Amino acid sequence: MSALRISTDPAELDLALVHRFLSTEAYWSRGIPEATVARALANSLCFGAYLDGVGQVGFARVVTDQATFGYLADVFVLPEHRSRGYAKQLVAAVMADPRLQGLRRVTLATADAHALYAGFGFHAPARPEVLMEIHRPDVYTCGEAS
Repeated sequence: MSALRISTDPAELDLALVHRFLSTEAYWSRGIPEATVARALANSLCFGAYLDGVGQVGFARVVTDQATFGYLADVFVLPEHRSRGYAKQLVAAVMADPRLQGLRRVTLATADAHALYAGFGFHAPARPEVLMEIHRPDVYTCGEAS
């Protein structure tokens, strides 16, 4: 088995693969248009996970100003490559990236990977009462997004 390689080179990303996963398999972004994924990738710090002879098998992105704040989003490993430690390697690479050091706050949202992220220091907000959101879970399926 070849070693996982993590890259932040946008030219290496397989937009079709990322879009296919996010629009059909990810619970958080079903139905997301490809143009929206392309715009999100263009405006984020992206991490692709690759295996020699296979291609891209995972992805993560951080929405960040690279000075004070980061939001970790869209982390996935393709189902056929799970349970091999690739998600842990991918998140480790994200958290070690020099552009993300010294940020005051890094956040994420997850429904099912708390144990993975806890291993990197993530925890429930100490003061959830100070956090607010606008949440539109059906924005991609009701025609409001492009």
